[in-house]
Amino acid sequence: MGVESNSSETRQAVPTATTADQIQELLEAARYGDIDDVISLFSMGVSLDSKDSQGRTALHMASANGHLDIVQYLIQNGVDVNVSNAERNTPLHWACLNGHIEVVKALILARATVSALNSYERSPMDEAVNRGKMEVVDAISTAVAQVELEGVGVS
Repeated sequence: MGVESNSSETRQAVPTATTADQIQELLEAARYGDIDDVISLFSMGVSLDSKDSQGRTALHMASANGHLDIVQYLIQNGVDVNVSNAERNTPLHWACLNGHIEVVKALILARATVSALNSYERSPMDEAVNRGKMEVVDAISTAVAQVELEGVGVS
């Protein structure tokens, strides 16, 4: 991140208003799989649920690019797994669209809504089918069954 300190003492993160630049840094870190930058930005007070001008979050970017470690970190730190962007796509839509099976499973197990419709009236499963990603359809079915066996319904 390139932050330098002139003193040897450790500085505590002071929560401040998140800037557009910090949001962009967070989204880029999530997109490119840089978990250390995601953690650093969070420790500086940047909300992990921050959205850019198109409504995209770090979870959207990590999900779209298959960065399971970042997806898990974000989920563990309480992000909204059903957040939608300007086109009403959720992180699950993007994970399905790009065929990231382990991310799809993690999102569903974290209670992502499998029936959410985007602005094109497509569900995450529709996106997988439209791209010919039948292994994603199987993963959705398996994860939904696992959640239902755990006694929690999925919508």
